[in-house]
Amino acid sequence: MPALPDGPPRSTPPHSPVKMTFPAVFATNESPDPNRIGPYNYVPTEWICILFIALYGISTVLHLGQALKSRLWWMIPTATLAGVLEVLGWSARLWSSQNPKLLTPYEMQLVGTIIAPTPLVAANFIILGKIINQVGPQYSRLTPKLYTIIFCSFDVVCLIVQALGGASAARAVSQETSAATGANIMLGGIAAQLFAIVVYVSLASEFFLRLKYDAPFRHVEQPRVLEKGQRAVSKNLRVLIFAMSFCTLCIFIRSIYRTVELAGGWFGPVITTQRYFDWLDGAMVTLAIYTLNFFHPGNWLNKDVPTAHLSERVADEEAADEDAAI
Repeated sequence: MPALPDGPPRSTPPHSPVKMTFPAVFATNESPDPNRIGPYNYVPTEWICILFIALYGISTVLHLGQALKSRLWWMIPTATLAGVLEVLGWSARLWSSQNPKLLTPYEMQLVGTIIAPTPLVAANFIILGKIINQVGPQYSRLTPKLYTIIFCSFDVVCLIVQALGGASAARAVSQETSAATGANIMLGGIAAQLFAIVVYVSLASEFFLRLKYDAPFRHVEQPRVLEKGQRAVSKNLRVLIFAMSFCTLCIFIRSIYRTVELAGGWFGPVITTQRYFDWLDGAMVTLAIYTLNFFHPGNWLNKDVPTAHLSERVADEEAADEDAAI
């Protein structure tokens, strides 16, 4: 890919609008500064890139091992894939730390870090469905099966939109044309994902409130089967629920940051400030992915409990009714 020309920086007349092209991104009104060169308008810090590559690499290996050990195969295309994409994205940033004017690593990290958390969001959607299936699907507005189908399908759509936007922006970078279209597509994908998270949190909150106050959304003959002294939500599930909440919060913060970043344009103060990216993207996704390492659903989801067996039967009956209605 072409490198940044070594010519003098171009300036923009006072009060004139900045054209959203990558030549404009490369330009600066300041004198040449080693901290403000290349498409980032800064040079990614080498040790920070190495740190995140190591952190994501360890988490990815752990997720793969935990998925195989617990036979939770869906954790491979979700949490494990998210880790792989983050490693690729941060490896590209490490490349940029050595060659800040090259466009190829910038394009790689742009796509990688944008889409990486999307599979992690899908993991949270599936885990919530598993919890609902165990403690009582009659308290949920959606059945566990519908949670997986609707939210994961929407997550895949968001992933595709963000990938297409990233590819469009990367192509514009290489051709030195306007990258605004690609940025807007990516922004739309992230905003849609943000909306999905809000809906997901709202439905999950409603479920837990209905469960707490024993107010089922739909009625069954035996809503819950409890042994003497047994709680509807075990200690393990409560821990997993808190862990999921923290994981979702981290991804939500990251999504807000990326929305603000892209909305501000390629010359905005957010996208051109490295520490914002390191803390609000890198650190937030790291916390989210490690949360699912330490509180892996294979270890914390209840197994062989009466409520789980009853809930599974209720869910199966509801799914059969839905299929028959269709």
